Amino acid sequence: MSFPAIESLAPDEVWIRSPLVPLVQFSPRCSPLSATGLDLVGIPNVDWPPALLERLNQFDSIVSWYGSNRAEFREAVARRHLPFHFLPALPPAGDGRHAVDFYLHQTLPLRVNQMEAVPRIPVRSVARGSIVIQPFSGSSKKNWPLDRFHELARDLPWPVEWCCSPEEHLAGARQFDSLKELAEWIGGARLYIGNDSGISHLAAAVGTPTIVLFGPADPAVWAPRGPWVQVVQAPGGRVEDLKPDAVRLAAKSFLRSWAEGTVRPVC
Repeated sequence: MSFPAIESLAPDEVWIRSPLVPLVQFSPRCSPLSATGLDLVGIPNVDWPPALLERLNQFDSIVSWYGSNRAEFREAVARRHLPFHFLPALPPAGDGRHAVDFYLHQTLPLRVNQMEAVPRIPVRSVARGSIVIQPFSGSSKKNWPLDRFHELARDLPWPVEWCCSPEEHLAGARQFDSLKELAEWIGGARLYIGNDSGISHLAAAVGTPTIVLFGPADPAVWAPRGPWVQVVQAPGGRVEDLKPDAVRLAAKSFLRSWAEGTVRPVC
């Protein structure tokens, strides 16, 4: 969700978590944070890597969400008089804006190009005509029960393909070590269905019609953004209370609207 904000800066270089490096296509250079030595800054009794300091001194401006909640990191940077501009890493409670808009608004004073606030990750995919389901997320509170996903899958009008991360276990599911390969694979699907998760955001960003099941989080802030995104909100924020019939009807209606070109993006 921060990609539009980062892209708006037209950065000469991006430092980001390793799995995300292949997804950054808007900068001429992208490096894994773990390879820069930046994670060592601010740790007591650990010296700055000399190569890191030399690299940082080459920049006119460094916009950073990394370290915004680490006082020791910010103090170490300040002592070196490096041109860091720290931005809040998470929207404050009650802010009300979608997270994409929150991040993009932070970069507006430094913004170079006007752009639509929708994360986009171009991929090359081969259409398969299937429906992809990813039934996990980073929190059990966000996960619709697995047996409900299986019940849903039995009644969908096209073949279902399952996927999960290498750390998760699901018989017959595809697993990818590379997020780029996963993005390309999801990009070939007719429809994606998943929980409130990073992979659901990835599906929306590659342009696959996406249905996302939301429980405790606020979709007005955290829902994936894209031209073909449908949110199914659980009553009372309890995702386990969602019925398969409700999700199935949403999927069929969504596919019909998508075929007719009448779906509207989530804003």
